[in-house]
Amino acid sequence: MEGIHPVHLPLPFPLRIVNTYLVRDAEGWTVIDTGLNYPPGQAAWHDAFARYGVDPHTIKRIVLTHAHPDHYGMAGWLQSLSGAPVALSAGEATFARAQWHTDSRAHETSATFFGMHGLPPDLMTTVTEDIAHLRTMTHPVPSTVTHLPEGEPLMIGGRVFVPIATPGHSDDHLVFYCAEERLLICGDAVLTKITPNVGLWGWNRGNPLAQFLASLDRLAELDVALALPGHGPPITRFHERLEELRLHHAERLEAMEHAVGPGATAYEVCTVVFPLQELTSHQMRFAMAETLAHLEYLAAQGRVEQIEHADGGRSWRRCGS
Repeated sequence: MEGIHPVHLPLPFPLRIVNTYLVRDAEGWTVIDTGLNYPPGQAAWHDAFARYGVDPHTIKRIVLTHAHPDHYGMAGWLQSLSGAPVALSAGEATFARAQWHTDSRAHETSATFFGMHGLPPDLMTTVTEDIAHLRTMTHPVPSTVTHLPEGEPLMIGGRVFVPIATPGHSDDHLVFYCAEERLLICGDAVLTKITPNVGLWGWNRGNPLAQFLASLDRLAELDVALALPGHGPPITRFHERLEELRLHHAERLEAMEHAVGPGATAYEVCTVVFPLQELTSHQMRFAMAETLAHLEYLAAQGRVEQIEHADGGRSWRRCGS
């Protein structure tokens, strides 16, 4: 797409790459998503600036699809180079303050939540340490943040984009749709080779898988010829990919329900559905969060129910068993 340059930034975990975008504007540049702030990421940005002839002071705006660390982490660093404001949804800005600022204890919230659902103590410690370490790669946090209202058009690179709320992967995720060119910048709402993680972490609201599936329905109403995602190659079979994601979650729900049996902790369900022995600690916590999101969805459908124990633990059983 004319004037839109993908910048592929390294990540220090198995996902390996996050896609960010440099968009040429009439008076400078817009950055869409930012990567994780550690030396290889900074080097990759400097390489991109040299490749496309970008003086960081000509970056006029930094736009974020959501505030997960691989998309938010270098926003403050880029702002320090450019002076540009950082723009994201109000909900994601609130999440970023709660999760990534120096005094946050959100990492402990998730570890405790997972422990309540059967995660062994040694893995609780690992979750706490991993998330705390990720926080260091989101600093400095942005000092100037503006909020992007859903539906209020943005002019980026000479194109009119409309922000559309797509909760599920994160509570207040935004995608940006240019109807004239049938172009969607979709962050992690839709990915090509992997499925976006939909997880319950102990801090997000509601039923994230129900929100994610509703977001897929909303995206299906758009006429999209090309989608630029946060990970993996561009998507040219957009509506087919939406169907594949729906099918994946239907199959995963069946597997989760079957794994519950007469009663099990979420961790026990997780060990049945995912090959935990093959996963890194980073992948393991995402598997646990995804298990809980699917169990929450099954409970809302009346297919399983949660059991509260006197010691504060939780387990699950199939309804009627």
